[in-house]
Amino acid sequence: MAEALRWTSQGSTLALSGDLERDSLLPFWQQRETLLKGKQVLNIAALERVDSAGLALLVHLYQQQIRSTPSFVISGAGERVKTLIALYNLNDIIPVV
Repeated sequence: MAEALRWTSQGSTLALSGDLERDSLLPFWQQRETLLKGKQVLNIAALERVDSAGLALLVHLYQQQIRSTPSFVISGAGERVKTLIALYNLNDIIPVV
C-alpha cells in the first residue's frame, strides 16, 4: 500500500514527500494548478517511491510549468528517479537537478 503523498509550500518552492504512485497522486492531481501557481521549484528530495504514473505526473507538471515559468526546475531527484528518467529516455523532456 502506498504511503500518502504530502506537500508543503514555502515561498517559490513546493516540496513533495511520501510516495508518488498511482494510488497516492489523485489528491495532488486535483489541486496541482493551485499548488504550483507562482512556484519556480518542485523539490522531490523527500519522495520515498515514484512509479511510472508518478513519473508521468512529473513530466506533465514540468511541461505545464515551463510554459508560464521558464525558469521552473524539479530539484532533489534521487538516483531512482534519475534512473527511471533515463530508462524511459526522458532526459531531454524532464531535466532534473
